Amino acid sequence: MTTNTPSSTSSPWTGLVPVDDTALAVTDTGGAGVPVVFLNGQFATQGYWRNVITDLGTRWRHITYDERARGRKSGRSADYSFEAAVRDVDAVLAARGVQRAVLVGWSYGAVVGAHWAHRNPDRTIGAVLVDGAFPHDWLDDAMEQRIRKLFRRLGWFTPLLRPTGLTPRMSAAQQAESNIELGRLSRERELGPVLDDITVPVRYVVASGTSLGSKGDEQERIRASLDGVTARNPNIRVHAKVASNHGAILKKDFAAVAQAVREVAALDSEHR
Repeated sequence: MTTNTPSSTSSPWTGLVPVDDTALAVTDTGGAGVPVVFLNGQFATQGYWRNVITDLGTRWRHITYDERARGRKSGRSADYSFEAAVRDVDAVLAARGVQRAVLVGWSYGAVVGAHWAHRNPDRTIGAVLVDGAFPHDWLDDAMEQRIRKLFRRLGWFTPLLRPTGLTPRMSAAQQAESNIELGRLSRERELGPVLDDITVPVRYVVASGTSLGSKGDEQERIRASLDGVTARNPNIRVHAKVASNHGAILKKDFAAVAQAVREVAALDSEHR
């Protein structure tokens, strides 16, 4: 791990970035291209972005990292809150000397990206939100119970995969609480005002069908909440509605995500 502050043109780097009581595993391809920081799904790892990064190519500077207790190297923490996840974006960009970046977030990472773009418009070139950050009241008491039950059921299995980095080093209860907090933050009265006030270009890539834990048309009804957002805020548009589902979108429709990145970066160039 380096302690030097990288320049705007940096060499490829992989290491640990300290933040709060932990450290995050970070990969920075370096170079002089537009910086793109990738924000993972709630319990996913930076490897999920491989296809998007390959499609974009070497003309971009790609920064990926594993959140707290995710992947094989990021450390455990006493704080797995959403606000900690937002702080981690600041920590990674500061450590890599990046002043402005395109944010690309999938699922949970889309909500993190929306909040960070809202709070830091001068540092955000644009944002691509991949099948996440939909302002919809999907969490109720019954859903909370479903979430807790789901993670209890997975609790016997996920520890077996922890050495591979495929599952987080968090307890079933911690994972459930993180998911429930996401539901509270996704309520229309919470997330709606954040999206309405975003002043940088935002493009959504929206999946189809169901996701883990959803039933029937629940997921499509959640996605439909985006119609009101795009009607109220001209900075936000749907770049593509793709055929793959929530879990497969980065694997099967990576080209649409990469093209959305190019679009928001081009919009920034036009206005500078």
